[in-house]
Amino acid sequence: MTQAASGDFSVSLERGLTILSAFGASRPVLGIADLARIAGVTKSTAHRYVATLAHLGYLQQDPDTRKYSLGPKVADLGFAAIESMDLTRVAAPLLQSLADETGFTVSMGVCESRDVVYVDRRRSGRRNVLAIDLNLHVGSRLPAYCTALGKAILAFRDPPALRQIIERSDLARRGPNTITNREQLMAALAKVRQTGIAVNDEELAPGLRSFAAPIRDRTGEVIAAVNVAVHLSAAPASLEALTAQIEPHLRRTAREISQRLGHRSED
Repeated sequence: MTQAASGDFSVSLERGLTILSAFGASRPVLGIADLARIAGVTKSTAHRYVATLAHLGYLQQDPDTRKYSLGPKVADLGFAAIESMDLTRVAAPLLQSLADETGFTVSMGVCESRDVVYVDRRRSGRRNVLAIDLNLHVGSRLPAYCTALGKAILAFRDPPALRQIIERSDLARRGPNTITNREQLMAALAKVRQTGIAVNDEELAPGLRSFAAPIRDRTGEVIAAVNVAVHLSAAPASLEALTAQIEPHLRRTAREISQRLGHRSED
């Protein structure tokens, strides 16, 4: 076992971590003898480390076999590490893959009060067919009520908080199909909650359609959304046909990003 020359190095901590690291997919259950051999210590020493780790919840013992497996506290450590990751770093390769698959511009955004803030934008490396860009870039802000990204997040807010956001939004008309009635917007958001997909059909700007799906963290909370934007000049198909074309890729990408953030869906 390698020991650092520095006096700050803790051999006991190193051995405890070595014991935890011994468990894995190929070795989910281990006995004291196995752990002593892996850690390079005697059985009695290994037993002291294991007893301490079990007491703290990092290991758990099977009462029948007397062998050990990882405990719930290890999962907590893993989730803490996942949550500390930068969302954009986790999502970046998946967003680029979605852009390349569909051939359209892909964005990811978060909601701040009544606005959606763009935190990533990816263009397709295969082709650039989106004729309208609205000068959007990372850091751009738009009203949440008339964007697919915003609606995909707002739909999953707690009802009182959502009602307050809607009441404070001016619902100004920005495109030919902007929803300017608060009750109609609430109904549209209820549909998003039901389907899991938000659609912007020329609500933000003439000729622009976009489709968005929510991104969830490990607790199931919607923390962001990913969308695919399409201009009618590039894809004049009906809304239904375009939805059928994009939706499977969009759902998969949102699900994979959520999984990388620790979310485990029921299905």
